[in-house]
Amino acid sequence: MKKKDFSSSFGVIGLGRFGTALVKTLAESGKDVIAIDKDEQKVKAVRRYTDFAFVVETLTEESLEETGIQNCQTVTICIGEKVDVSVLTTMTVIKMGVPHVIAKANSREHGEVLRHLGATVVYPESDMAVRIGKRIISNNLLDYISLDNQVEIRRIQVDGGLIGKSIHEADVRRQYGVNIIAVERDHQTQVDFSPQYRFQAGDIVAVIGKGNNIDRFEQALQEQ
Repeated sequence: MKKKDFSSSFGVIGLGRFGTALVKTLAESGKDVIAIDKDEQKVKAVRRYTDFAFVVETLTEESLEETGIQNCQTVTICIGEKVDVSVLTTMTVIKMGVPHVIAKANSREHGEVLRHLGATVVYPESDMAVRIGKRIISNNLLDYISLDNQVEIRRIQVDGGLIGKSIHEADVRRQYGVNIIAVERDHQTQVDFSPQYRFQAGDIVAVIGKGNNIDRFEQALQEQ
């Protein structure tokens, strides 16, 4: 393996559809990715996205160390179908000192075990169902990410009474308990925006907060 600092890189273990899509998404966002699977064909397929794709037959601590994955900031374990391998690999990666370990689960019981080990758990199929459902019931919702403790991030089209107001005047934190973390205009995303920034038609805001608070904010936009 060629020398490289992976301290700000991402690792993906398991290159099924979910893992492969994750590697592609991260790589296309300019991130360095270490990709691992025991299937040589799957590893070859992701080498179009990353130079650091490895065939690893047995996911032991020693074999994983050879790839350098222990130096990644975040590692995602995408082995939901084989619960025993998923649990042992998650345990190993956490033991190796990776700061943030995400693990795919295929059942709530599986997820509870992974969470008990210290991993952040994702349920790809149910999460996608929730995301699709959110889009179906809301004309305003553009994207949705569910975090822990019922906290969500949503991208919402600015509409109604917000147009023409500044962020300070809208005061959505006090009124709805949500925080605006980014503003998009003309396909440009701003994260260092001023409280005096005034909303225009076509703007999109990314907000973070409890799901029910974001629901209230979104409902208010539709009623204005």
